[in-house]
Amino acid sequence: QVQLVESGGGLVQPGGSLRLSCVGSGSALSLYDMGWFRQAPGKQRELVAAITRGGKATYRASVEGRFTISRDNAKNTAYLQMNSLNVEDTAVYYCNAGDYGSLEYEYWGQGTQVTVSL
Repeated sequence: QVQLVESGGGLVQPGGSLRLSCVGSGSALSLYDMGWFRQAPGKQRELVAAITRGGKATYRASVEGRFTISRDNAKNTAYLQMNSLNVEDTAVYYCNAGDYGSLEYEYWGQGTQVTVSL
């Protein structure tokens, strides 16, 4: 069983930056693919960025070039660096661990709110 705890969300102005962290416990995150999802009010949860166990990163088109996903297996932590934020990035951001090749998104964090506003 894996427990995931996100942190780093908050209120930021358009153009600003935030860094989200996701700390795992109960198992080594190196065993899993990791991803960041987000869900805005009235919208479905969507995958923002993913990183495989081998370190290959992929992004949804709307965040490509602005967001960077990374992982530090020694710290059992995944990160999402978000730059050039805009109001459309406002959402609750969730960390996930699973086997993405098998479309298994097994473990979720509780979420952290990111609000981009003047």
